[in-house]
Amino acid sequence: MAHLFYTHPEDADVTIATDPALLDVQFVHQFLLEESYWAKDADISETKGLLEDDLCFGLFHKNQQIGFASVTTDYSSYAYLSDVFIVEKYREKGLAKWLVECVLSHPKLKNMKNLMLLTDDAHGLYEKMGFERIPGSDDQMIRYNKKEK
Repeated sequence: MAHLFYTHPEDADVTIATDPALLDVQFVHQFLLEESYWAKDADISETKGLLEDDLCFGLFHKNQQIGFASVTTDYSSYAYLSDVFIVEKYREKGLAKWLVECVLSHPKLKNMKNLMLLTDDAHGLYEKMGFERIPGSDDQMIRYNKKEK
């Protein structure tokens, strides 16, 4: 699969890449371990496995990684968005929204029947992008392909 490269429409210094060779394993692992509420017990082998097995999106500012998102998928019927984060210094600039928009527009994902995720605190962000809360769950959300719903 060809790797994709996105350039932010308003700032050419901000990019997204899907090439695993560009991802900083230590950066991703440290954030998940120290900053996330969902992966505080992850070990480095799990993080390496994530970067090797999932479709990953690295967010960069002038070639320094500042964010990340991953999708576990079979590229046919199942896709699960996880580990979406932006380092604090770059938050509140619309980058999380742009990162997720790039994920959703990826040629291998844009026609999936649905895409799921879990979140404790970003429901509003995901609802703006077509995700819906799953009834009876506080953290599960799903985005149906418009053609399928």
